[in-house]
Amino acid sequence: MADLLENASAWLDDMRTRHASRQVTYQRAGQSVQVAAGIGRTVFQIDNGSGVLETFESRDFLILAADLVLGGAAVLPKAGDRITEGQDSTSYIYEVLAPGTEPAWRYSDPYRRTLRIHTKQIGVETS
Repeated sequence: MADLLENASAWLDDMRTRHASRQVTYQRAGQSVQVAAGIGRTVFQIDNGSGVLETFESRDFLILAADLVLGGAAVLPKAGDRITEGQDSTSYIYEVLAPGTEPAWRYSDPYRRTLRIHTKQIGVETS
């Protein structure tokens, strides 16, 4: 018997990808792939060791794990990879990373279909 919740989660992921995403370019070491990405955010609070909490807000890209293919092989995100998001004549460049010891990505669902990739904007290019 099929898992009803897993089927519903897959359907929601597909609808988000189809109707609530934009095309971005995922890059690693000279290789790139165009993928559909939903946009989100995560707010991290990191203790700097002296009792002060620092806040870091990440722009998150939600990408189907099956779509992240570089060099013919499915890959997982890695700190230092780049994501370029175009808007009108401007390209926003983000680096995959997270503050402190936080992971740079995580699965966004219990079935490991969607990656939530944490990034920070590092540049802007206009054409």
